[in-house]
Amino acid sequence: MNLGGLFDLEGNKERITELEKEMTEPGFWDHQEEAQQVINETNHLKGTVQSFEKMAERVENTEVLYELVKEEEDPDLATELNDEMDALQKDMNQFELDMLLSEPYDANNAILELHPGAGGTESQDWASILLRMYQRWAENRNFQVETMNYLPGDEAGVKSVTLSIKGHNAYGYLKGEKGVHRLVRISPFDSSGRRHTSFVSCDISPEISNDIEIEVKAEDLKIDTYRSSGAGGQHVNVTDSAVRMTHQPTGIIVTCQSGRSQLKNREEAMKMLKSKLYQLEIEKQQEELAKVRGEQKEIGWGSQIRSYVFHPYSMVKDHRTNMEIGNVQSVVDGNIDPFIDTYLRSQMN
Repeated sequence: MNLGGLFDLEGNKERITELEKEMTEPGFWDHQEEAQQVINETNHLKGTVQSFEKMAERVENTEVLYELVKEEEDPDLATELNDEMDALQKDMNQFELDMLLSEPYDANNAILELHPGAGGTESQDWASILLRMYQRWAENRNFQVETMNYLPGDEAGVKSVTLSIKGHNAYGYLKGEKGVHRLVRISPFDSSGRRHTSFVSCDISPEISNDIEIEVKAEDLKIDTYRSSGAGGQHVNVTDSAVRMTHQPTGIIVTCQSGRSQLKNREEAMKMLKSKLYQLEIEKQQEELAKVRGEQKEIGWGSQIRSYVFHPYSMVKDHRTNMEIGNVQSVVDGNIDPFIDTYLRSQMN
């Protein structure tokens, strides 16, 4: 096993030294948000360096164990060697993927939106299943999840939902989830027990920080306020604190009702709008639009990126990479890392 090329150890140590020097300068805390970003970057780099050094030590120990196995031909040692090599290879693959997420927005938090297609209650219920899937995935990675906007379905599920997923490389991991997700199952809402096909569109954008300048003119905005409400009538607010912001030149609409005050929701809505405008600018600068957001497609037949089939057989298939998993329940319980890993590596070839 060779760690060469995975990580610039000395370069990252130099960067840590630069950041630590910046943290000691007078006035460092004058701008708290920027200061926190410096601290977060420092902590992340230190953690990455530590992980790399531990992995390098494990490689050396594995090489020593390999030599022992060759000399002594001990079956127990051979089993230990095989187990350690499998575990080390898995950890190295994950480390490599983290290092490959090097686009400037990959390290950012992610804003995830789900919008059901045609089909009423059936597709709205599918949206709620996907919502739970992404929440479970984020929790398993110790990412923080905040519901920015939630519009419940008429009978079940959700009509639309927006999540803020906070964690290092959240956008980098999730950017490939952008697209239409297709469900095939026996509908629990159909008394005749017929098979139904439902579609939900997933949109992903990077959450941007305030130090990235995106001009938003006041005259380009249409701002509406309305009364907040949560799932099942929870957290009902008696004031019109929820905010819907429309950017008229682009038609982009963002909504936020997570804060208790209208001012807080305006701030969060503006941040989401800037994130979408920033990503729109990224798209304009790239030759292949699909690398960031994918083609805009109708939410329906033939446009899905992934199919989740519960009946007549059990299978989840990603149509871009042909990656398949037979245990559908495991996937909707949050086990989507194999799809994320395969898709990201396919884009880096």
